[in-house]
Amino acid sequence: MNARLGRIEDLPRDYIDDLVRLNLTPLWPSLRNALPYGKPNRATRPILWRYAEIRPQLLRAGELTPIEKAERRVLALCNPGLGLDTLRATPSIYIGLQLILPGETAPNHKHTPSAVRFVVEGSGGHTVVRGEKLPMEKGDLILTPPGLWHQHGHEGTGPVIWLDALDLPLIYGLEASYATEAKVQDVTDHANASTRRFHQGGIVPYRSLTRQRNDYPLLRFPWRDVRATLLELASVSAADELVHVAYVNPETGEECLKTLGFSAILLRPGEEAVLERRSASAVLHVVEGRGNALIDANSHSFEESDTLAVPTHATISLSNASSKTPAMLFMVDDAPLQRKIGIYEVFA
Repeated sequence: MNARLGRIEDLPRDYIDDLVRLNLTPLWPSLRNALPYGKPNRATRPILWRYAEIRPQLLRAGELTPIEKAERRVLALCNPGLGLDTLRATPSIYIGLQLILPGETAPNHKHTPSAVRFVVEGSGGHTVVRGEKLPMEKGDLILTPPGLWHQHGHEGTGPVIWLDALDLPLIYGLEASYATEAKVQDVTDHANASTRRFHQGGIVPYRSLTRQRNDYPLLRFPWRDVRATLLELASVSAADELVHVAYVNPETGEECLKTLGFSAILLRPGEEAVLERRSASAVLHVVEGRGNALIDANSHSFEESDTLAVPTHATISLSNASSKTPAMLFMVDDAPLQRKIGIYEVFA
Protein backbone atom coordinates (compact mmCIF):
# COMPACT_ATOMS: atom_id res chain seq x y z
CA MET A 1 0.00 0.00 0.00
CA ASN A 2 2.82 2.42 0.81
CA ALA A 3 5.22 1.15 -1.86
CA ARG A 4 6.60 3.81 -4.18
CA LEU A 5 4.76 3.81 -7.48
CA GLY A 6 6.55 3.77 -10.81
CA ARG A 7 7.53 7.12 -12.29
CA ILE A 8 7.03 8.41 -15.81
CA GLU A 9 10.85 8.61 -16.04
CA ASP A 10 11.03 4.84 -15.56
CA LEU A 11 9.29 4.21 -18.89
CA PRO A 12 11.07 4.02 -22.26
CA ARG A 13 10.85 7.12 -24.42
CA ASP A 14 9.37 5.23 -27.37
CA TYR A 15 6.60 3.85 -25.14
CA ILE A 16 5.72 7.33 -23.90
CA ASP A 17 5.71 8.63 -27.49
CA ASP A 18 3.34 5.84 -28.54
CA LEU A 19 0.96 6.67 -25.69
CA VAL A 20 0.98 10.37 -26.58
CA ARG A 21 0.26 9.54 -30.22
CA LEU A 22 -2.75 7.50 -29.11
CA ASN A 23 -3.97 10.19 -26.64
CA LEU A 24 -3.18 7.97 -23.66
CA THR A 25 -1.30 8.45 -20.41
CA PRO A 26 -0.25 6.00 -17.68
CA LEU A 27 -2.18 6.49 -14.46
CA TRP A 28 0.21 5.00 -11.93
CA PRO A 29 2.82 7.81 -11.91
CA SER A 30 0.10 10.31 -10.86
CA LEU A 31 -2.22 7.96 -8.96
CA ARG A 32 -1.34 9.31 -5.51
CA ASN A 33 -1.95 12.85 -6.74
CA ALA A 34 -5.43 11.90 -7.96
CA LEU A 35 -6.16 9.56 -5.05
CA PRO A 36 -4.02 10.52 -2.05
CA TYR A 37 -4.41 8.54 1.14
CA GLY A 38 -6.31 10.00 4.08
CA LYS A 39 -7.04 13.53 2.86
CA PRO A 40 -7.48 15.18 -0.55
CA ASN A 41 -4.82 17.40 -2.09
CA ARG A 42 -6.09 20.97 -1.93
CA ALA A 43 -5.10 24.03 -3.92
CA THR A 44 -7.76 26.26 -2.33
CA ARG A 45 -6.30 28.72 0.17
CA PRO A 46 -8.04 30.17 3.23
CA ILE A 47 -8.43 33.73 1.95
CA LEU A 48 -9.99 36.90 3.36
CA TRP A 49 -11.39 39.53 1.01
CA ARG A 50 -11.75 42.87 2.79
CA TYR A 51 -14.85 44.81 1.77
CA ALA A 52 -13.19 48.12 2.66
CA GLU A 53 -10.60 47.43 -0.04
CA ILE A 54 -13.03 46.06 -2.64
CA ARG A 55 -15.77 48.69 -2.37
CA PRO A 56 -13.76 51.59 -3.90
CA GLN A 57 -12.79 49.38 -6.85
CA LEU A 58 -16.41 48.37 -7.36
CA LEU A 59 -17.59 51.99 -7.26
CA ARG A 60 -14.87 52.89 -9.75
CA ALA A 61 -16.16 50.12 -12.00
CA GLY A 62 -19.47 51.98 -11.91
CA GLU A 63 -17.71 55.09 -13.22
CA LEU A 64 -15.69 53.23 -15.85
CA THR A 65 -18.27 50.82 -17.26
CA PRO A 66 -21.94 51.63 -17.89
CA ILE A 67 -24.39 48.81 -17.20
CA GLU A 68 -25.06 48.49 -20.95
CA LYS A 69 -21.46 47.39 -21.47
CA ALA A 70 -21.28 45.17 -18.41
CA GLU A 71 -24.68 43.41 -18.32
CA ARG A 72 -23.72 42.45 -14.74
CA ARG A 73 -21.17 44.82 -13.15
CA VAL A 74 -19.29 42.37 -10.95
CA LEU A 75 -15.86 41.93 -9.40
CA ALA A 76 -15.21 38.20 -8.95
CA LEU A 77 -13.55 37.03 -5.73
CA CYS A 78 -10.84 34.69 -6.98
CA ASN A 79 -8.91 32.26 -4.81
CA PRO A 80 -5.19 32.62 -5.72
CA GLY A 81 -4.60 28.93 -5.06
CA LEU A 82 -7.02 28.11 -7.88
CA GLY A 83 -5.87 30.85 -10.27
CA LEU A 84 -7.43 34.25 -10.88
CA ASP A 85 -8.56 33.24 -14.37
CA THR A 86 -10.77 30.38 -13.13
CA LEU A 87 -13.25 32.64 -11.29
CA ARG A 88 -13.41 30.32 -8.27
CA ALA A 89 -13.57 31.16 -4.58
CA THR A 90 -13.55 27.42 -3.82
CA PRO A 91 -13.45 24.48 -6.26
CA SER A 92 -17.23 24.52 -6.70
CA ILE A 93 -18.32 28.01 -5.58
CA TYR A 94 -18.16 31.26 -7.53
CA ILE A 95 -18.46 34.49 -5.54
CA GLY A 96 -18.76 37.99 -6.95
CA LEU A 97 -19.66 41.45 -5.66
CA GLN A 98 -22.19 43.15 -7.93
CA LEU A 99 -22.99 46.86 -8.15
CA ILE A 100 -26.12 48.51 -9.48
CA LEU A 101 -26.60 52.29 -9.47
CA PRO A 102 -29.81 54.33 -9.23
CA GLY A 103 -31.96 54.10 -12.36
CA GLU A 104 -30.07 51.15 -13.81
CA THR A 105 -31.55 47.84 -14.95
CA ALA A 106 -29.52 44.66 -15.35
CA PRO A 107 -31.21 42.84 -18.25
CA ASN A 108 -33.52 39.87 -17.95
CA HIS A 109 -31.87 36.50 -18.47
CA LYS A 110 -31.80 32.91 -17.26
CA HIS A 111 -28.90 30.48 -17.03
CA THR A 112 -27.97 26.93 -16.16
CA PRO A 113 -25.90 27.66 -13.02
CA SER A 114 -27.75 28.04 -9.72
CA ALA A 115 -27.36 31.49 -8.18
CA VAL A 116 -28.28 33.56 -5.15
CA ARG A 117 -27.92 37.22 -4.19
CA PHE A 118 -27.02 38.26 -0.65
CA VAL A 119 -27.37 42.02 -0.14
CA VAL A 120 -24.35 43.77 1.35
CA GLU A 121 -25.24 47.45 1.12
CA GLY A 122 -27.92 49.89 0.05
CA SER A 123 -31.69 50.01 -0.39
CA GLY A 124 -34.06 50.62 -3.26
CA GLY A 125 -32.77 47.73 -5.34
CA HIS A 126 -34.92 44.83 -6.44
CA THR A 127 -34.77 41.56 -8.34
CA VAL A 128 -37.63 40.22 -10.44
CA VAL A 129 -37.76 36.40 -10.51
CA ARG A 130 -40.54 34.47 -12.19
CA GLY A 131 -42.65 37.64 -12.37
CA GLU A 132 -42.27 38.40 -8.63
CA LYS A 133 -40.65 41.69 -7.61
CA LEU A 134 -38.35 41.08 -4.64
CA PRO A 135 -37.00 44.04 -2.64
CA MET A 136 -33.31 43.97 -1.75
CA GLU A 137 -32.34 45.11 1.75
CA LYS A 138 -29.08 44.49 3.61
CA GLY A 139 -28.70 40.83 4.55
CA ASP A 140 -31.55 39.57 2.38
CA LEU A 141 -31.01 36.29 0.51
CA ILE A 142 -32.68 36.07 -2.90
CA LEU A 143 -32.72 32.90 -4.99
CA THR A 144 -32.31 32.91 -8.77
CA PRO A 145 -32.45 29.15 -9.45
CA PRO A 146 -31.34 27.55 -12.72
CA GLY A 147 -33.69 28.15 -15.61
CA LEU A 148 -35.70 30.95 -13.96
CA TRP A 149 -35.83 34.38 -15.60
CA HIS A 150 -34.45 37.18 -13.46
CA GLN A 151 -33.47 40.84 -13.75
CA HIS A 152 -32.26 43.54 -11.37
CA GLY A 153 -33.24 47.18 -10.97
CA HIS A 154 -32.64 50.16 -8.69
CA GLU A 155 -35.33 52.72 -7.85
CA GLY A 156 -33.61 54.29 -4.84
CA THR A 157 -30.57 56.45 -4.19
CA GLY A 158 -26.96 55.51 -3.63
CA PRO A 159 -25.24 52.28 -4.67
CA VAL A 160 -26.72 48.85 -4.04
CA ILE A 161 -24.16 46.06 -3.72
CA TRP A 162 -24.74 42.37 -3.26
CA LEU A 163 -22.82 39.13 -3.08
CA ASP A 164 -23.42 36.67 -5.92
CA ALA A 165 -22.92 32.97 -5.15
CA LEU A 166 -23.17 30.43 -7.97
CA ASP A 167 -22.25 26.83 -8.65
CA LEU A 168 -20.67 28.15 -11.86
CA PRO A 169 -17.39 26.18 -11.50
CA LEU A 170 -19.36 22.94 -11.39
CA ILE A 171 -21.65 23.73 -14.32
CA TYR A 172 -18.79 25.21 -16.36
CA GLY A 173 -16.70 22.12 -15.69
CA LEU A 174 -19.55 19.99 -17.06
CA GLU A 175 -19.51 22.17 -20.21
CA ALA A 176 -23.15 22.97 -19.48
CA SER A 177 -22.92 26.68 -18.60
CA TYR A 178 -24.84 29.14 -20.76
CA ALA A 179 -27.39 31.96 -20.51
CA THR A 180 -30.39 33.14 -22.53
CA GLU A 181 -31.55 36.76 -22.64
CA ALA A 182 -35.09 38.05 -23.13
CA LYS A 183 -37.10 41.27 -22.89
CA VAL A 184 -37.71 42.81 -19.49
CA GLN A 185 -40.15 40.81 -17.38
CA ASP A 186 -43.57 42.10 -16.46
CA VAL A 187 -44.36 41.87 -12.76
CA THR A 188 -47.20 39.34 -12.68
CA ASP A 189 -47.27 38.43 -8.97
CA HIS A 190 -47.73 40.58 -5.88
CA ALA A 191 -44.50 42.24 -4.75
CA ASN A 192 -42.60 40.01 -2.33
CA ALA A 193 -45.42 37.47 -2.62
CA SER A 194 -43.51 34.29 -1.80
CA THR A 195 -42.08 35.80 1.39
CA ARG A 196 -45.60 36.73 2.47
CA ARG A 197 -46.94 33.26 1.70
CA PHE A 198 -44.24 31.59 3.78
CA HIS A 199 -43.76 34.24 6.45
CA GLN A 200 -43.56 32.01 9.51
CA GLY A 201 -41.70 28.75 9.95
CA GLY A 202 -43.96 25.76 10.43
CA ILE A 203 -46.92 27.46 8.75
CA VAL A 204 -47.51 27.09 5.01
CA PRO A 205 -50.43 27.87 2.68
CA TYR A 206 -52.89 24.98 2.94
CA ARG A 207 -52.65 24.30 -0.79
CA SER A 208 -49.02 23.24 -0.18
CA LEU A 209 -50.46 20.07 1.36
CA THR A 210 -52.72 19.24 -1.54
CA ARG A 211 -50.74 20.06 -4.67
CA GLN A 212 -47.42 19.05 -6.16
CA ARG A 213 -44.57 20.63 -4.23
CA ASN A 214 -42.75 23.60 -5.77
CA ASP A 215 -38.98 23.31 -6.16
CA TYR A 216 -38.60 27.01 -5.31
CA PRO A 217 -41.71 28.24 -3.43
CA LEU A 218 -39.80 30.89 -1.43
CA LEU A 219 -37.48 33.22 -3.32
CA ARG A 220 -36.56 35.85 -0.70
CA PHE A 221 -35.39 35.34 2.88
CA PRO A 222 -35.40 38.74 4.64
CA TRP A 223 -32.46 39.27 6.99
CA ARG A 224 -34.69 40.83 9.65
CA ASP A 225 -36.45 37.47 10.03
CA VAL A 226 -33.24 35.43 9.97
CA ARG A 227 -31.64 37.76 12.51
CA ALA A 228 -34.65 37.49 14.83
CA THR A 229 -34.52 33.70 14.56
CA LEU A 230 -30.82 33.66 15.45
CA LEU A 231 -31.41 35.81 18.51
CA GLU A 232 -34.36 33.67 19.64
CA LEU A 233 -32.37 30.48 19.15
CA ALA A 234 -29.45 31.93 21.11
CA SER A 235 -31.78 32.67 24.02
CA VAL A 236 -32.78 29.00 24.38
CA SER A 237 -29.48 27.30 23.44
CA ALA A 238 -26.84 26.02 25.82
CA ALA A 239 -23.80 28.25 26.18
CA ASP A 240 -21.58 25.69 24.44
CA GLU A 241 -24.03 25.06 21.57
CA LEU A 242 -23.35 26.78 18.25
CA VAL A 243 -26.20 29.05 17.14
CA HIS A 244 -26.54 28.02 13.51
CA VAL A 245 -29.65 28.08 11.30
CA ALA A 246 -30.24 26.73 7.79
CA TYR A 247 -32.19 28.26 4.92
CA VAL A 248 -34.57 25.60 3.55
CA ASN A 249 -37.45 25.06 1.17
CA PRO A 250 -40.50 25.65 3.42
CA GLU A 251 -42.57 22.98 1.65
CA THR A 252 -40.02 20.16 1.76
CA GLY A 253 -37.53 21.09 4.51
CA GLU A 254 -34.71 20.40 2.05
CA GLU A 255 -31.97 22.78 0.91
CA CYS A 256 -33.08 25.81 -1.11
CA LEU A 257 -30.96 24.79 -4.10
CA LYS A 258 -29.80 21.37 -5.18
CA THR A 259 -26.05 22.07 -5.18
CA LEU A 260 -25.46 24.92 -2.72
CA GLY A 261 -26.40 25.25 0.94
CA PHE A 262 -27.05 28.46 2.88
CA SER A 263 -26.96 29.07 6.60
CA ALA A 264 -26.32 31.77 9.21
CA ILE A 265 -24.23 31.69 12.38
CA LEU A 266 -24.48 33.87 15.47
CA LEU A 267 -21.49 34.27 17.77
CA ARG A 268 -22.50 35.51 21.22
CA PRO A 269 -20.50 38.42 22.72
CA GLY A 270 -16.98 37.18 23.38
CA GLU A 271 -17.79 33.67 22.12
CA GLU A 272 -15.22 31.36 20.56
CA ALA A 273 -16.66 28.47 18.54
CA VAL A 274 -15.06 25.52 16.79
CA LEU A 275 -17.09 24.37 13.78
CA GLU A 276 -17.34 20.75 12.71
CA ARG A 277 -14.65 19.72 10.25
CA ARG A 278 -16.48 18.75 7.08
CA SER A 279 -15.67 17.55 3.60
CA ALA A 280 -17.56 20.53 2.12
CA SER A 281 -15.95 23.78 1.00
CA ALA A 282 -17.56 27.03 2.08
CA VAL A 283 -17.58 30.81 1.89
CA LEU A 284 -18.31 32.91 4.99
CA HIS A 285 -19.64 36.47 4.70
CA VAL A 286 -19.73 38.76 7.73
CA VAL A 287 -23.15 40.39 8.08
CA GLU A 288 -22.63 42.03 11.46
CA GLY A 289 -19.77 42.44 13.91
CA ARG A 290 -16.08 41.71 13.90
CA GLY A 291 -13.85 38.92 15.07
CA ASN A 292 -11.28 36.36 14.04
CA ALA A 293 -11.35 33.22 11.92
CA LEU A 294 -8.71 30.53 12.29
CA ILE A 295 -8.89 28.33 9.19
CA ASP A 296 -6.32 25.53 8.96
CA ALA A 297 -4.02 27.52 11.29
CA ASN A 298 -4.38 30.64 9.08
CA SER A 299 -5.62 33.54 11.20
CA HIS A 300 -7.82 36.27 9.69
CA SER A 301 -9.33 39.20 11.56
CA PHE A 302 -12.66 40.09 9.97
CA GLU A 303 -14.94 43.12 9.89
CA GLU A 304 -18.51 43.64 8.71
CA SER A 305 -19.03 42.76 5.01
CA ASP A 306 -15.70 40.87 4.69
CA THR A 307 -15.74 37.48 2.97
CA LEU A 308 -13.66 34.34 3.65
CA ALA A 309 -12.95 31.19 1.64
CA VAL A 310 -12.89 27.85 3.48
CA PRO A 311 -11.23 24.84 1.76
CA THR A 312 -12.64 21.33 1.96
CA HIS A 313 -11.71 19.33 5.11
CA ALA A 314 -10.64 22.56 6.86
CA THR A 315 -10.55 23.12 10.59
CA ILE A 316 -12.45 26.30 11.48
CA SER A 317 -12.51 28.32 14.68
CA LEU A 318 -14.47 31.58 14.93
CA SER A 319 -14.36 34.21 17.67
CA ASN A 320 -16.36 37.36 18.33
CA ALA A 321 -14.13 40.33 19.14
CA SER A 322 -16.89 42.20 20.93
CA SER A 323 -17.85 41.54 24.55
CA LYS A 324 -21.13 43.42 24.14
CA THR A 325 -22.72 42.65 20.76
CA PRO A 326 -23.14 39.46 18.70
CA ALA A 327 -21.38 38.78 15.42
CA MET A 328 -23.36 37.19 12.59
CA LEU A 329 -22.10 35.40 9.48
CA PHE A 330 -23.76 34.03 6.36
CA MET A 331 -22.41 30.76 4.96
CA VAL A 332 -22.52 29.27 1.45
CA ASP A 333 -21.31 25.69 1.08
CA ASP A 334 -21.37 22.78 -1.36
CA ALA A 335 -22.66 20.25 1.19
CA PRO A 336 -25.93 19.63 -0.77
CA LEU A 337 -23.89 18.68 -3.84
CA GLN A 338 -21.60 16.41 -1.82
CA ARG A 339 -24.57 14.73 -0.13
CA LYS A 340 -26.23 14.02 -3.45
CA ILE A 341 -23.14 12.36 -4.92
CA GLY A 342 -22.44 10.44 -1.72
CA ILE A 343 -19.13 11.96 -0.56
CA TYR A 344 -20.21 14.27 2.27
CA GLU A 345 -18.42 13.62 5.56
CA VAL A 346 -18.27 15.16 9.03
CA PHE A 347 -15.14 14.44 11.06
CA ALA A 348 -14.72 14.28 14.82
